[in-house]
Amino acid sequence: MTDKQVATRTQSAPAMIPNVDVVEDDAGITISADLPGVPKDKLLLRIEGETLQIEGELVSDAPEGMEAIYAEVRLPRYRRAFTLSRELDTEKINASMKDGVLNLRIPKAEHAQPRRIEVKAT
Repeated sequence: MTDKQVATRTQSAPAMIPNVDVVEDDAGITISADLPGVPKDKLLLRIEGETLQIEGELVSDAPEGMEAIYAEVRLPRYRRAFTLSRELDTEKINASMKDGVLNLRIPKAEHAQPRRIEVKAT
């Protein structure tokens, strides 16, 4: 199976939508996504055009040889996509993950950041 076929199959599989917070300030935006049960090595972040895609695969923490007889979480993955403004500099995204929360910092491009204009006396 090619990478494109795998990506298409993954995108069409059902997935949970993670809860997110998006905060904007003068310098950019911060996206915080709740991804409990997703280890760093099972997380996929990608930019395609103006779309940011977040995908994560859940890893079961059941002891080996045991199987859950009841589970409220039935889907094995999270998926969420965002259309990003052209004002954001996607080349400088900073991503970190701690305690099941993914934090993405996306700065505004230099031309989109506020700047002070100096007034000269004439």
